[in-house]
Amino acid sequence: MDHPSAPPEHSAAVSSRNLALAALIKRISSADESALAELYDLTSSLVFSLVLRIVSDRASAEEVVLDVYSQVWRQARDYDSKRGAPLAWLLTISRTRSVDRLRSGWSLRQRTEPIESADSIAVDSLDPEMTALLAERRRIVRAALDELNADQRTAIELAYFGGLSHSEIAESLGEPLGTIKTRIRLGMMKLRDNLVARLG
Repeated sequence: MDHPSAPPEHSAAVSSRNLALAALIKRISSADESALAELYDLTSSLVFSLVLRIVSDRASAEEVVLDVYSQVWRQARDYDSKRGAPLAWLLTISRTRSVDRLRSGWSLRQRTEPIESADSIAVDSLDPEMTALLAERRRIVRAALDELNADQRTAIELAYFGGLSHSEIAESLGEPLGTIKTRIRLGMMKLRDNLVARLG
């Protein structure tokens, strides 16, 4: 069954915003600092939300966000609008920098992520064995997420880590709502299969 298409005015607004963001990135590629500041003002709240959900530490998240926009400054000329919406490119950089931060060991605080745990647990009150088990579970889920394709992983992370609705994700990525719903559904099915394979 086909999903209903987005209203023309919605599609026009998304297209207009994508064009505006792409124009800013083009200006950044020419070393326009004011364009970088404008891009930061327009997108940093969403970037920070995603990064914070991944690294689970505000100070680390703030540093990662700075790293993200530093990378945008360096690599703006590499952006190709034919390969994806500007915000999708930016969020991919955000996720990559966040995961790099985790893997480098900069974020040492215990991480409790919504997709990995339905409840909040005070880690300091747990015994070492339980803490180790929780850390291992998070590692397994993160590895299973990494096996998804980039589109599915981005949509799921925006939904469960970024706290965005399906409609907000569709608008952010410049994709039809039906596409985002399908992407998340298929991604969650694949994630479940990955976890079953890992956990038995």
